[in-house]
Amino acid sequence: MDPIARVRGHFTESIAIKVTAAEQIAESIAAAGQVMSDAILNDGKIMSCGNGGSAADAQHLSSELLNRFEMERPGLPAIALTTDSSTLTSISNDYAYEEIFSKQVRALGKEQDVLLGISTSGNSENVIRAIAAAHERGMNVIALTGGDGGRMANIFQPGDVEIRVPATRTARIQEVHLIVIHCLCDLIDTTLLGEQ
Repeated sequence: MDPIARVRGHFTESIAIKVTAAEQIAESIAAAGQVMSDAILNDGKIMSCGNGGSAADAQHLSSELLNRFEMERPGLPAIALTTDSSTLTSISNDYAYEEIFSKQVRALGKEQDVLLGISTSGNSENVIRAIAAAHERGMNVIALTGGDGGRMANIFQPGDVEIRVPATRTARIQEVHLIVIHCLCDLIDTTLLGEQ
């Protein structure tokens, strides 16, 4: 094994997938940015959720909106449903891990809000249930997925936007999800504040 060649291979593969993704999902990203901007302009908030690395991505988005991305601006309303350990463990203990996000969406979500659900496979049951709960509340959903979209691919409603990364390797999907999150933050900022 040549470790340098392996490292270079990761970079080469990542770049190739990002180039392909830029061609295939740019329109979906732009549409999602508009949905999220409209929610904020209509006194809504962005709720986000995912598991593992996708939980970190949900928190990343929330922190960029609540604090700042690249422009100086007031904080924007966002909440990552992955961060409250007492809530997560009580729901898991009293009900089921599959309900950790959906119960929060039902309690905190309102029609003007948007749920960003992140699942590299599209098969995360707790994210799927969160999407169902968001639909019950009349919320729009943005989904970050990969591969064939998994079970999530069949549950979207009008007004929802799926951003499906054209890759099957989890690490590559996550790398594109990070760029998508930065694109969404930029689109929200420029929609609300204009280009600076």
